[in-house]
Amino acid sequence: MEFMISNWKTAAAWALIALGFLHIAMGFARFKQPFMAALSEGIFDAFKADDTRRLAFWFTLLGPVLLLCGHLALRAAQGGDLETLGLIGLYLLVAAVLGIVAFPASPLWALLVVAGLLFAAGRGWLT
Repeated sequence: MEFMISNWKTAAAWALIALGFLHIAMGFARFKQPFMAALSEGIFDAFKADDTRRLAFWFTLLGPVLLLCGHLALRAAQGGDLETLGLIGLYLLVAAVLGIVAFPASPLWALLVVAGLLFAAGRGWLT
């Protein structure tokens, strides 16, 4: 995969990939204690113990999902598949809006911007 930002489509896709990496890094940094506790217990079934561990797990697991969406968006952008790019943007846009309604003070605003760009690029509004 070539790192080249030539337009809004690829820029938004790379931004989504960056959000995925950031989610993973922030998850391990912010939830170091719960991960270490689960690791010391052998990992298997260790995340059901309390809410903090469950939050750590699901927060961090969202990172690879964002990475996958970002890589698919990048492939769609580079291949000129605007329909797929717009669909990825639409799904993420809905998720971001629902998340912001539930948690207005969250960092989901970043996803809202990236998803909006992907959706707009997929509709042909941005080149």
